Amino acid sequence: MNTAAPATSLRRSLLLGILVPVLLFVLVDTVSLYRQTLQAVTVAYDRTLLASAKAIGELLTVEGEGPQAAFAASIPYSALEPFETDGRIQLTYRVSSTDGKLIAGAEDLPPWVGRLPDQGPYATLVDFYDAQYRGEAVRIAILLQPVASNTGKGMAAVQVVETLQLRQSAAAQILRQTLVRQSILIAVITLVVLLVVQRVTRPIRNVSNHMAERPEDDLTPIHGAGLPAEVRPLADATNQLMQRLQHMLDYQKKFVRDAAHQLRTPLAVLKVQVQSAQRGDMPADTALAEIRLTVDRATVLANQMLSLAKVEQLRQQKDFACLEMADTVRTIALELAPLIADKGLDFELEAQPCQVLGHDWMLRELTRNLLQNAIHYTPPGGVLTLGVHVQNGQAVLQIDDSGPGLPAELRERLFQPFAAGSSRSGSGLGLTIAQDIVMALHGGIQLNNRVEDGRTIGLSARVTLPLFNQHTST
Repeated sequence: MNTAAPATSLRRSLLLGILVPVLLFVLVDTVSLYRQTLQAVTVAYDRTLLASAKAIGELLTVEGEGPQAAFAASIPYSALEPFETDGRIQLTYRVSSTDGKLIAGAEDLPPWVGRLPDQGPYATLVDFYDAQYRGEAVRIAILLQPVASNTGKGMAAVQVVETLQLRQSAAAQILRQTLVRQSILIAVITLVVLLVVQRVTRPIRNVSNHMAERPEDDLTPIHGAGLPAEVRPLADATNQLMQRLQHMLDYQKKFVRDAAHQLRTPLAVLKVQVQSAQRGDMPADTALAEIRLTVDRATVLANQMLSLAKVEQLRQQKDFACLEMADTVRTIALELAPLIADKGLDFELEAQPCQVLGHDWMLRELTRNLLQNAIHYTPPGGVLTLGVHVQNGQAVLQIDDSGPGLPAELRERLFQPFAAGSSRSGSGLGLTIAQDIVMALHGGIQLNNRVEDGRTIGLSARVTLPLFNQHTST
């Protein structure tokens, strides 16, 4: 058993579709911004660390020349005080020769064993690296300082160690400020999106509320003024649907009204005939014959009214297919052959192959109604021709009888419901059914008198329908 999928909120979809990508972008941007800022802070503090290393390197001297050259260092701790900030940075240093021999500073600081980078942000022989010193994470700058004097020259390695409290505090502050700014940005974006979505969807909610408050029988069109352009096609399609529903309701009301009016008369006549037979006003055989005739007329009327309703149903469904019109006409002619034989008509059938887009029941009912009318009005022994052919790119069904024909004013009125050519025969729905079928198939129908030597020799019923290839090409 299939279950309907849960309804999706348009506002929720818009909010998620807008906010989720924005949040992802802000998250990535926050991480990137934090890393860039942290890198800038690291470079700034490393520059200070390098300045302290240079300050120590400038205090070095060398005595002797060549292998006997010896470094001398007189470095007071006060030399590092200018680089210590508010007590949260502790600096330690070590000065050694390039082979690791201690010259001055902390003996427990491991000598540098790394390799200078190929390129760096500083135009000097310096490297920075992170390490552990005395159980604490530190940042170390190593500076290879050339030392020269009048008596000798050499290369010293100056290491300056800095604790990370201030760096970590600055990084945490940067992170907090970044998160606050991005949180404010997200809040502003969310508020703007909520307001925009609320404003954009307000016309849709107004239309929905208006539709919910309508009476059940109110199928007036929806006013599309103020609706977004993307929603107007939906409103237009809804209006078209309501127009079709209104047409169906009007048709049903008219059908019920006409049915009640037309069935009331034969039922009243039938009731009078039964009462008359019960009183013995006429012989039983005569009474039964009249009752049978009334029942037959009522049956024909009911069947044609049902056919009229079925035409409208099939027109709404549009369940059409490619049909061979000549085969349908031959089938109906064969079914009505006993009626043709009873009147001894000179019947001629000529059917050329032609395909139309339609419904089998519609084509059969159309042919049957027109052919029955022609058989009914053709005098005994008269001529009746039935033909199907292609003319001017259309399929043509033509029935020519040899009856009395019709006056011009009556030909126009016969297509109206319950307008019969004779007050004593027919229900007046046959041609109405035929016209509705032809209109549903986008064709045309005409009734014209056949005139010869100035006198009417019969009636011609002509139906034109589009060929199937015309439908497929359009």
